[in-house]
Amino acid sequence: MINAALYRRELKKSWKTLLIFSLISTLYVVIIISMYDSAMQDTLDNFIHLMPGLMEAVGLRAGTKGLLGYMSSYLYGFILIVFPMVFSMMTANRLIARYVEQGSMASLVAAPVKRSKIALTQMFTLLTGIIFLVVYITLLELVVAESNFPGELDRGKLLIMNGGLLALHLFIGALAFFFSCLFSDTKYSIAFGSGIPAVMFIIKMLANVGGVAKNFKYATFFSLYAPDDLILQSSSAWWGILALALGSVILFIAAVGIFSRKDLHI
Repeated sequence: MINAALYRRELKKSWKTLLIFSLISTLYVVIIISMYDSAMQDTLDNFIHLMPGLMEAVGLRAGTKGLLGYMSSYLYGFILIVFPMVFSMMTANRLIARYVEQGSMASLVAAPVKRSKIALTQMFTLLTGIIFLVVYITLLELVVAESNFPGELDRGKLLIMNGGLLALHLFIGALAFFFSCLFSDTKYSIAFGSGIPAVMFIIKMLANVGGVAKNFKYATFFSLYAPDDLILQSSSAWWGILALALGSVILFIAAVGIFSRKDLHI
């Protein structure tokens, strides 16, 4: 199904990037969870009210209840979306489009390995990185929360919330990988594979503030991931996660098909 040698080589190339994003995530997760204090929640809410536009833009909300609600507001509105998203966009572009543009893909397709196998291998490299990051973040949250606030975190709901987070990042990764396979020039791969998620995230931030932009909230795929609704077990939140998961499968299949048939000019 995949080329083991190529897979191992790509993982070796990815470990430094994974380490950097893991360390960044560790820094924010540890600091933010450690800052939680139910007695100071009103103080934090007042801080949000002082700068409502800025705070709401990055997903911070007043009135959250409990440790999980606090984490949902302070981690899942910006930090745990942006950093894994940047990782996915960088990695997806490197795995296909950059190889084609630099001419390095010639050595891969010249080997007795089907193009579909090469594409699947690169796809699994990206999937490995995304899944590793989300699983690492989940374990880190569980350890930090339990160490600082024993018994206060609802583990089951955290796992559900992070399952949705994984579906979101798989979709973003699939979108970036699709355009990496579609274009042979990295400027176009980046423009679409990174540009579309970035623009949609900006729209999401503007919609969070309210006003006229609020009407565009559902124009982005980010609206399909609603951590607060997942905590409440809302059926619409589950449908959103299903849509993200299905969309990622379709995009990955389309990406492999496109790469298998495209003229690489090499």
